[in-house]
Amino acid sequence: MMASSLLECSYKSSSCPGGRWLSVVVRRKMGVLLAIVLLTPFFVLMLLQNPDLSSERVLVERVAELRERLGAAQALNTHRLQDISLLANKFSSVMTVMNSSTNMNMSLLSPPARELLLNYSNPGALQLPNIYSYLPYLLHDAHSTAPAYALSKGRTDVEIVLGVPTVKREVQSYLMTTLHNLVNSMSDQERDISLIVVFVAEPDIDYVHKVASLIERNLAEHVKSGLIDVVSPPSSFYPDFNSLRRTLGDPLERVKWRTKQNLDYAFLMMYAQPKGLLYLQLEDDVQTKPGYISTMRSFALQKTAQNRDWFVLDFCQLGAIGKMYKCAQLPYLVQFFLMFYNDKPVDWLLDYLVQTKSCNLDKDRKHCQKEKEKVWIRYKPSLFQHIGTHSSLRGKLQKLKDKQFGKVQLFFPHSNPDATVESTIKHYKLFTLDKAYKGESYFWGLLPQQGDQLTFTFDQPSLVQEYLFRSGNVEHPSDRFYNTTVEVLPVKPHPPLAATAVAARFTNSAIPGYLIVGSFDDLGVAQGTIPSSIGLINKLKLHVHTESDNWSILSEIHIKTGSAR
Repeated sequence: MMASSLLECSYKSSSCPGGRWLSVVVRRKMGVLLAIVLLTPFFVLMLLQNPDLSSERVLVERVAELRERLGAAQALNTHRLQDISLLANKFSSVMTVMNSSTNMNMSLLSPPARELLLNYSNPGALQLPNIYSYLPYLLHDAHSTAPAYALSKGRTDVEIVLGVPTVKREVQSYLMTTLHNLVNSMSDQERDISLIVVFVAEPDIDYVHKVASLIERNLAEHVKSGLIDVVSPPSSFYPDFNSLRRTLGDPLERVKWRTKQNLDYAFLMMYAQPKGLLYLQLEDDVQTKPGYISTMRSFALQKTAQNRDWFVLDFCQLGAIGKMYKCAQLPYLVQFFLMFYNDKPVDWLLDYLVQTKSCNLDKDRKHCQKEKEKVWIRYKPSLFQHIGTHSSLRGKLQKLKDKQFGKVQLFFPHSNPDATVESTIKHYKLFTLDKAYKGESYFWGLLPQQGDQLTFTFDQPSLVQEYLFRSGNVEHPSDRFYNTTVEVLPVKPHPPLAATAVAARFTNSAIPGYLIVGSFDDLGVAQGTIPSSIGLINKLKLHVHTESDNWSILSEIHIKTGSAR
């Protein structure tokens, strides 16, 4: 009774015994409850808008990857069944010979062998089409479908195989620039799940060895790790190009070029098909963006997780560049290329194949395009840019650029010590050595001659620790410095340095008082350190020793100095 009256009093008046205290407690509890009621929807909304989906996203990608691996396993199983079928046909031929020969007695075979021959004999089997149906000339050489050269560590079961076909170019090669960009734009984790197949599509085996040796020297780490394969086809894989049919009203030279390209793509895809889940078609004159492997992988798995039955993922708007396929579906492309290798360019054939898969002839073009977009999915912005100007087709200039890619970096700016710069090589337009040294542009000079010099005179004598000079750029990779040394003029006379391996051949050509500290390599890069024992340096000089057939570009100048102790 007292308790109820006290409670009643607390609600009516704070003057009751203990009423003020109970009133405060009740008000606080009611305030907390009211705050919870008001703020709960807000927190729920925040959670709905910004949920932590990182683990869920990883799970979805993992499931999508497993689906792709299942598809690849099914394709491999189909190939194995095809192999068994071919063996059955061969057994059938053997059985026919054995049954018709009076000199052969089946009883001489072991019971398991007789059972195997009888079970797999099928005299009525249909004659199935194969590569020889489209390229019958391959039958004249037993080695026509095996690589003539292969540099490989045998890496397989990767997630992405990158196909990079290359041919001998008359004007300039972009291959090494492309390979360095592809490798340097990968993280270590991306390199572990990738394979770059450089396909040297030339019958000249000496040229193939030259390209392979260049790659081994300059990308030794990645060849050794298995990231890069180098392969080439036998000359017998190609037909007599002079006997090709003239198609599309083109001259024979152009028909030869596109026919060979179709066959190059087919061979490269057949080599790559068993090595991974996804295949990316590239060319030898492209540039990409950092992290491109992860971007493509995530996009592909996302479309798989969405149950999109895609055939092509397009990461570049130009031609056949940057087109991704499932390795399990490459046989469709190879078959199509082999059927029409003499008829149409490779990018046309791809478009026709997708059109055949997607379009209803009873519908209009607009409907056809919508259907094609369901299986040919484009990614924006583009991940690859075409950098080559000179096509592999003689006399053809290829200036197409993917506008969605953005700008390609043509020079690399650095902060260098204050210096006066001079050049005996005449610069082109506004591409001066002074602007290059200040990091505002790159230096582009006309044909260097023997004895030409680029001199950097420091405002204050400096202790130079390191230097880096990079010549050429992605658009003009051949405009490099050849047979050019890096030389320094110390404040105090210094005895000649022991000639390094790269600089030894230039010792007799050194300028009096200067010390040769390095030279440009075959990729047009001069990089090194300068012994502290040389002391303070007044000048640094690039000294050209032979006349060049190319212009010269300095796309990066970096001179690192320190204080003398």
